[in-house]
Amino acid sequence: MTPLTLLDGPALDTPESYDSHVRRLGRAPQGSAAMVDLLDAAGLRGRGGAAFPVATKWRAVAQRSRGDAAVLANGAEGEPLSAKDRLLMETRPHLVLDGAVLAAQTVRAREVVLYVGEDHRRAHAVMQAALRERPADERRSIRVLAAPARYVAGEESAAVHFVNEGVALPTTVPPRPFERGIAGRPTLVQNVETLAHVALVARRGDAGPGTALLTMSGAVPRRGVVEVPQGSTIGEALARAGGAAPGGAVLLGGYFGGWVDLDQAVRMPVDAAWLRSQGLALGCGVVAVLPESRCGVAETARILGWLAEQSARQCGPCVFGLRAIAEAVQRIAGGAAESGDMQRVQRWSQQLAGRGACKHPDGAAGLLQSALRVFAEDFTMHELRRGCVAGARTVAA
Repeated sequence: MTPLTLLDGPALDTPESYDSHVRRLGRAPQGSAAMVDLLDAAGLRGRGGAAFPVATKWRAVAQRSRGDAAVLANGAEGEPLSAKDRLLMETRPHLVLDGAVLAAQTVRAREVVLYVGEDHRRAHAVMQAALRERPADERRSIRVLAAPARYVAGEESAAVHFVNEGVALPTTVPPRPFERGIAGRPTLVQNVETLAHVALVARRGDAGPGTALLTMSGAVPRRGVVEVPQGSTIGEALARAGGAAPGGAVLLGGYFGGWVDLDQAVRMPVDAAWLRSQGLALGCGVVAVLPESRCGVAETARILGWLAEQSARQCGPCVFGLRAIAEAVQRIAGGAAESGDMQRVQRWSQQLAGRGACKHPDGAAGLLQSALRVFAEDFTMHELRRGCVAGARTVAA
């Protein structure tokens, strides 16, 4: 069965107009309770990072709605290595808008907020222009809002908090947005890629497992976004980007993801459930290749330092714990490890998860745990101030 595809149609150098979109795909059907059952049958999962079943989320909001719910289409895309949401908004804006309208009709929402990263200026302009092409009744209920350019701004409670209070910081849950979100109303927060998939599922029904957008970066000949069938392998996705030399590592899922040996990763399926069973995650669809000649310890130290700077600074685990871990790993990477640094890093990586006010420390801890496994030999050599395996390979080459 041919999978549903998001990037079919006109060339990706300009946004598709509403007229072209309707001629190519036809008008989207009306959203209704049957839509939730259709999404359930399709097995669609969210593409924003958590891979939560879409039907479950919609059902939870619909059950609480009295015709007053809200929908937040999340296009903040604060992950530095991801470009898929921007590409989708810049080229297929009406798929996103179709999905948002279907969601609003299904959960009986009276407002839709398109939450687009303020640093994604072209995406923001394209979505505003696309909205002006839509029918008048849709325009009246949809608004575009610029999301702050911070990593935590895309977290769903932070997004809702920004809409309500102008502050993009995660809030204590419960209540969760589906219980009480925008203006205290039940709120469906859904990633823009997810909504685009909804628009296709609504037109074509349960037509197979669908596709995934992956951002390929790092040591690949052709960096950028590829669309691959669900269930294909990471190796097949890499082939679409020109392939990668064996022996390196892959950062799977972005900064909230984890490191995997490249030779193992190429055999892994693009399947959220399977990856979760292995303690991994596709996250926001990032596949970043670190070549064998690059130091995984140094790259992990850089990312941890960035995550520490991007924290919400609302609790001790972020303000002190994440900063302490980042500094210790940076000392190890720089060949200036203090006595006990490795033991502290290993202990802290186990203790940090689950202790923060939001999931930001959890993501950093998961990244570090994967680095300690995949780059174990490099960490040991750095601790002993003998450089690292990657450095030795570079000299040998």
